[in-house]
Amino acid sequence: MASGSAPARGPVRVAVVGGGISGLAAAWFLRRELGEHAEITVLEQRDVIGGHLRVSEVAGVPVDEGAESLLARRPEAVELARAAGLDADIVYPAAVGAGLWSRGALHALPAGTVMGVPADPATLSALLTADEIAAAVRRDGVPASEAFAGGTDAIRLPLDADVAIGRLVGARMGRAVADRLVEPLLGGVYAGRADQLSLDATIPALGAAARRHTSLAAAVRDVREATPATGGPAPAGGAPAPATPVPAAAAGAVFAGLRGGVGRLPAAVARAAGATVRTGVTVRGLRRVASGWELDTGPVPAPEMISADAVVLAVPTAPAARLLKEVAAGAAADLGAVETASMAIVTMALPASAFPRPPASSGFLVPPVDGHRIKAVTFSSVKWPWLAAEAADLVLVRASLGRQGESQVLQRDDADLVEVVRHELRAAVGVNGAPVDTRVTRWGGALPQYAVGHLDRVARVLDAVKQVPGLAVCGAVYAGVGVAACVATAEEAAERVAADLRSGYVRIEA
Repeated sequence: MASGSAPARGPVRVAVVGGGISGLAAAWFLRRELGEHAEITVLEQRDVIGGHLRVSEVAGVPVDEGAESLLARRPEAVELARAAGLDADIVYPAAVGAGLWSRGALHALPAGTVMGVPADPATLSALLTADEIAAAVRRDGVPASEAFAGGTDAIRLPLDADVAIGRLVGARMGRAVADRLVEPLLGGVYAGRADQLSLDATIPALGAAARRHTSLAAAVRDVREATPATGGPAPAGGAPAPATPVPAAAAGAVFAGLRGGVGRLPAAVARAAGATVRTGVTVRGLRRVASGWELDTGPVPAPEMISADAVVLAVPTAPAARLLKEVAAGAAADLGAVETASMAIVTMALPASAFPRPPASSGFLVPPVDGHRIKAVTFSSVKWPWLAAEAADLVLVRASLGRQGESQVLQRDDADLVEVVRHELRAAVGVNGAPVDTRVTRWGGALPQYAVGHLDRVARVLDAVKQVPGLAVCGAVYAGVGVAACVATAEEAAERVAADLRSGYVRIEA
């Protein structure tokens, strides 16, 4: 849509609630849509903007505390970084593989899978026993008319409805495939449980293919044949996890990053948006009035009312549900039902001498079935060449902990979490030595869980919000937990409220 086409009777006032990357991206797109004279205000409850994108130093080196990569196969995040003036700092991972720590040994992530679901179970001989492979082939090959007749785990193909991806794989290929491949890959993205996560929401291409084929392996082959050779389709998410092998150049790369850390992106987008950013502001209430919207902010003893012609809510599910309760009760109820998962990231700077041999992969994933507490490890200074140059003789390692339902792991204090990671790194790769520096970052309730039926729930939320002129929502719950998906929802939200404003749904005073 053309820039500068805001209503002519006065400056448009838009309030964006939430100063994470979704809200800041919404502010940037609003500026593009409404022009330089629009008054765009971002209201952030915390003292800093950025949400789950943040960077700080470990041993004097800037290392991301949250997401450290952008999905390059989707254009939204990388294009926003370029628009925010970071084009020269866009970088790509080293062409190294990732691994899987399973049954006490490190293995390369197998090729020929879609988020761990194999096109041919026979290729998994390094990870599964002969009996497990034979069971996977046998179970998936049973005709739909005979599939587990009378069994409690029966899931027949073609599918006719959404299903939990872990249950589908367990039924069609056995628990070993679900537990040792699918679970760690999805856990690295959503910090969730594969037996609860929606197939359609997390791996939509496979969900569509499973509605066309009578075997899961055939559905995987269908998806892979339609996917570029650089790897399987990226999931809807993008939380910290080791990268799959990708070229070091932009062409065909699955992931991208920023020199200095992806945590630089929020501030750059805020500057480019030219919005007024107010931190330390809690929005307590939201209501429609004749002239648009009123937002109740400030402490209870000294409230402040902010007026706006339109509002974009870019906050997590719980505050979004609270603010929508009076204006879109159905949407509030659906958002309030979305569960979230918490996680922690332990970052260490280790001397290179602490490793019996230099790490040669980007990291490894960990299936929870083996009882380990870490779920993913990234050798950041191997994965990102710019970090290797900054780190010199140090190895920068990020380990993530915490899955849905594992609150007891995260109740440990920082020192205990560091010791957990040290102990399990010693078991996995033989690390022996004290870190030069450590950092523990906790992300409480950071990841919305995409349960079975999530897409229908989101559709109801968006439909309900669309019935309220001058209001839009965006963020990680709607179309994916990764940065690119969040940016895409921000663009849609900005275009929505801009269209409402152009339609003259409220009188814009001069």
